[in-house]
Amino acid sequence: MTKALRTPFSSDLQQKIDTLKERQKKIMLGSVEFNSPLLLAPMSAISIAPFRLLMEELGAGGTVSELISCHGINYQNEKTHQMLTIDPREEHIGIQLFGEDPEAMARAALVAQERNPKFIDINMGCPVRKVVTKGGGSALLKETQKLANFFSTMKKDLSIPLTVKIRTGWDEENINAKEVVHIAKEEGLEFVAIHGRTRTQQYKGHANWNILESVACEAELPIIGNGDLHEAHEVRDRMGQTNCQALMLGRGPLRNPFIFLESYLTADDTINFGPKDYFEVITRLYDYLSQYTDRERTLLVQMRKHIVWMAQGFPGVANFRGQIFQTPDLGDTMKFTEDYFMGLDHRTSKSIDHSEAFMTSGHG
Repeated sequence: MTKALRTPFSSDLQQKIDTLKERQKKIMLGSVEFNSPLLLAPMSAISIAPFRLLMEELGAGGTVSELISCHGINYQNEKTHQMLTIDPREEHIGIQLFGEDPEAMARAALVAQERNPKFIDINMGCPVRKVVTKGGGSALLKETQKLANFFSTMKKDLSIPLTVKIRTGWDEENINAKEVVHIAKEEGLEFVAIHGRTRTQQYKGHANWNILESVACEAELPIIGNGDLHEAHEVRDRMGQTNCQALMLGRGPLRNPFIFLESYLTADDTINFGPKDYFEVITRLYDYLSQYTDRERTLLVQMRKHIVWMAQGFPGVANFRGQIFQTPDLGDTMKFTEDYFMGLDHRTSKSIDHSEAFMTSGHG
């Protein structure tokens, strides 16, 4: 992923990006620096190097990789090691690992460290059955008495910071985020990211920001709040009142890749991002994915899902979505995409019903 870009952003789009990125301020979370307090969340099969790099260009202050199996790393699985890829142009990237055995996690962390991430992150938030039933992800929230050893075992040989992402608890009767944060502080972790749902909620219902704010208010470590930040105005409002030192966005950037930038808009701004801008972003993602893999099937699958997500909310998207999923050829897919986005009026804005379910079956 170091080839020259085939299609740079237009001067108009680049100027809008630069104007809004100038309003961002670098932050330190423990010893880890980020370009802003708005970070991209780890998402399975989504937060790979091409998408992370794109989001950094579009204002994400930092990113975290998709969850990666410690056992896959230790067993020298080729696909798993591909997931460890970091593009040299990524500035603030953490690699997230999952697993139930602290020794196996420690060995995998040393391998991941060789890829030069800024930090290693422990996944204690994934609610997906195949992860939890093996004792990883949010299952680790159930036995907090084991966490001190888990954290210390992973940290002892690392030369870069160790962090963790958790949920508020296993279920409503077992909200223990404050306890986990305290243990993390005692064992020398740098910060804790907290998704505002319990494991039993999966991705349904609503994130409980009252719990997140309560934890952040009393925490001995920097807290990153995560959950239901789907629109720029929600991010902007939360930034203005939160006790969290940073916010993490997951599903929001999938439908609006400009959400990190739009969170810095003011009432006096006339900046807006239209269909042409979206198509430029899609083209840039295609460039990055083409540098990441030469498998056309992988490219097609990745591009399809991102194109459909970014198109959501624009007029005529239902027919366009049907056309995309009936097109087996990558070249035709990109041509249909260009025709759709460039055929919309440049002043067209999106209209998304955020009360409707979106990716509630799990993503990391």
